[in-house]
Amino acid sequence: MKFGAAIFPTADAMHPAELGRALEDRGFESLWVAEHTHIPASRKSPWPGGAELPQMYYEAMDPFVALTAAATATTTLKVATGICLVVERDPIVTAKEVASIDRISDGRFLFGIGGGWNAEEMENHGTAFDTRWKLVRERVEAMKQIWTTDPAEYHGDMVDFDPIWSKPKPVQAPHPPIHVGGASPYGPRRAARYGNGWMPINGRGDMLEELPVLAAECEKRGRDVAEIELSLYFAPPNMAEVERHAEAGVARFIFGLPPAGADELLPMLDDLAEVIEAAA
Repeated sequence: MKFGAAIFPTADAMHPAELGRALEDRGFESLWVAEHTHIPASRKSPWPGGAELPQMYYEAMDPFVALTAAATATTTLKVATGICLVVERDPIVTAKEVASIDRISDGRFLFGIGGGWNAEEMENHGTAFDTRWKLVRERVEAMKQIWTTDPAEYHGDMVDFDPIWSKPKPVQAPHPPIHVGGASPYGPRRAARYGNGWMPINGRGDMLEELPVLAAECEKRGRDVAEIELSLYFAPPNMAEVERHAEAGVARFIFGLPPAGADELLPMLDDLAEVIEAAA
């Protein structure tokens, strides 16, 4: 089992470089950061996590900037988006950002992606809520072409461009692993179709009960289910749960951290490090 930590990187939170070093020193494998470009003032879209949207959603820094700071301050820690809102990003620009951070980190980037829940937020970026997942798929497919081909081109219903040159290419071949967020049954289906990992949020169904869905989807597409790395996002710091998930083939537990300063986070990391040590 590998262990990561996820945070909304706000201006008031522990600096990403300092947090990255603290995680690396305590045996964490990865740092995952969230993304929201903005939160519409209307707040018509209900937050899946409850009635009140936490303040950190309004204050998140750009994930690639935050992760670059963490990457340059560490040597082994993997840096990851958890998740990147592909529906709100131009695929050519995002492909460049992914390749660039993979280069800067010397191949330590993990690309966690999702479709999002806030309809007004994505509509401000020109994305229709009802067709967002088709857009995610086409943008991911287009980015794969950019990362692996020169010149690259893609012709879909929603993404369309003639041959282009785009460098640098990522360090990781053929590209950084793509970890698809989302609950079952759609999350496993999307992971089987265009992902390298499946990463549902803890508490929105039992991940282990849905593994047969993932296996069936992989078989349908001629893929070995073992190719899909399993991660549990906002996982509980509980050894019994660590053992239960590890026995089922889950590769990574990602613990959630509040967007707090070092005085609050460092003791939390020390406690979580005890879980990591116990699981070793």
